[in-house]
Amino acid sequence: MTAPTRQIAARPIAGADSPSRRAFLRRSAQLAHLAVAGSAAPLALNLAAMGEAAAFNASDYKALVCIFLYGGNDYANTVVSFDPDSHARYASIRAAGAGSAAGSMVISRADLAATLLRPGQPLPQARQYALHPAMTSLASLFNSGRAAVQLNVGPLVVPLTRAQYESSDRRRFPLPPKLFSHNDQQSVWQSSAPEGATTGWGGALADLGLDNNSQALFTCISVTGNGVFLAGERAVSYQCSVDGAVPIKPLRNGFFDSPQQREAYANFLQRPHPHQLGKAYTAVLRRAISAETQVNTALAAVNLGTPFPAGSSLGAQLKMVARLIAARQALGTRRQVFLVSLGGFDLHDELVARQPGLLRQLSEGMSAFYNATVELGVANSVTSFTASDFGRTLSVNGDGSDHGWGAHHLVLGGAVRGARFYGSAPPISVGDSSAPEDQWHVGQGRLLPSTSVDQFAATLGRWFGVPDNQLVSLLPNLANFGAEAGRADYPRNLGFLG
Repeated sequence: MTAPTRQIAARPIAGADSPSRRAFLRRSAQLAHLAVAGSAAPLALNLAAMGEAAAFNASDYKALVCIFLYGGNDYANTVVSFDPDSHARYASIRAAGAGSAAGSMVISRADLAATLLRPGQPLPQARQYALHPAMTSLASLFNSGRAAVQLNVGPLVVPLTRAQYESSDRRRFPLPPKLFSHNDQQSVWQSSAPEGATTGWGGALADLGLDNNSQALFTCISVTGNGVFLAGERAVSYQCSVDGAVPIKPLRNGFFDSPQQREAYANFLQRPHPHQLGKAYTAVLRRAISAETQVNTALAAVNLGTPFPAGSSLGAQLKMVARLIAARQALGTRRQVFLVSLGGFDLHDELVARQPGLLRQLSEGMSAFYNATVELGVANSVTSFTASDFGRTLSVNGDGSDHGWGAHHLVLGGAVRGARFYGSAPPISVGDSSAPEDQWHVGQGRLLPSTSVDQFAATLGRWFGVPDNQLVSLLPNLANFGAEAGRADYPRNLGFLG
């Protein structure tokens, strides 16, 4: 790829463009109450009437489910090079520097045979991939056309070559902020801004779908605690546990001896207050108590027969998402965005010992979730996808790998154009020379992304129902990609969704 011929100025990242006082106060008020009784609905009870963006109308149901892999998943042992030439290069690099762990850091072709991915359209240069041997169920879903792999995706402000990455001209060739930092890159993936961002692109997409829901509070639901991904200008994140709505504990846990005492306390919490902040706090509590009853009542009517893996944190979260989707009519929703997560991927050490169990949870959890959507009759209406802080280095440091940049990610659902790879397969290299194969690496086998998170998000958003002309305003760097920006080699629609 050649350098762009026109000058590209860095676009302001989300949260850094001097927001209006009203917007700032609104988001500050919303975020201040994220942890209150599972409900993030403070101060702005009339947010639905205050949106600046144009909503879209929907008569059907659709949901996006982000599965965030905290810690930075090692891409090279997840979507593993399989063709003889690429595997030999991968094995040589992974074995070098691994010391006594050399053999264990390399997954053999024999061990990968059961998870070989067989795309309907072969990759150039006879490239082949397999999933980690622990991911048999996801490999089966890929081969049956229900899952796809997006190759080498990561945060970008503008398209970059390695020479542009190494350039000192940050005005023409801006970099994502604070590369290789865990907290910042988690936030950049979810919001296009480093730690401290107040809006995420999941929430931004939800902002435009919010008006299709009679119960706006249930548009964005996290089953994994706080995450900026679900924070919008209007949409706020409602939090559930794997057991249901998060209760106000004194009303549920025996703090009071009798039902009469709990009822009196509930009435006390909800009584009118003369102070403005007191009124807002009372409003939050009223909504939380009402939402808890509504969610748990709706879930009680759900009978889900699909088995989920026992003892799996991710499986339990995805089961709750499936139950909430089953209760969508009772909850008054047509558009929803969910966030679940799995941690433990920061494997500078013990990658071989710990990554297989994590990837097994991912594979079995995602597969069970897809089967549940089939049972519920909404497989074509629900798309799940993975994300992570960053990929990791192809080179190793004993029995682990270090912080990287681009990585391969999975997309699953009935609407996915599956059994395909999207994007460009990166050469197997550590990027330590001027050879052509090293131009997509920035040292130690860190991938320079050939697909941006904004392109990835735009493809999901378009399927969700967001009009094309709205996507550029929601995704801060998208205007630098696509034919409209003179970069048809970086399309805004990656094609993995019908």
